[in-house]
Amino acid sequence: MSYYTYHVFFCNNQRDDGEQCCEQHNAQSMRDHAKSRAKSLGLVRSGKVRINTAGCLNRCEHGPVMVVYPEATWYTYVDQSDIDDIIDEHLVKNRVVERLRIPS
Repeated sequence: MSYYTYHVFFCNNQRDDGEQCCEQHNAQSMRDHAKSRAKSLGLVRSGKVRINTAGCLNRCEHGPVMVVYPEATWYTYVDQSDIDDIIDEHLVKNRVVERLRIPS
């Protein structure tokens, strides 16, 4: 069994050549929001959730991306409300947010 129920990785890669990358979509601030929100819900202290920065996840064609393990569920997002939906539905209620899911 995993130490965490969910381990969440946010790509926050910044490409210097101007090519598509997650940091062009404020990925670091979205990760910071997710970590703060998970803490405020008590998910971090309980050991249920770990929010991490991953660097490049090589899925740039999908816009900003994050992946939730152990299921390897990939998501894209636009804003903090999308992040909140992923936290509320997937991390709290164990339900995949299909509208934000991208193919594995």
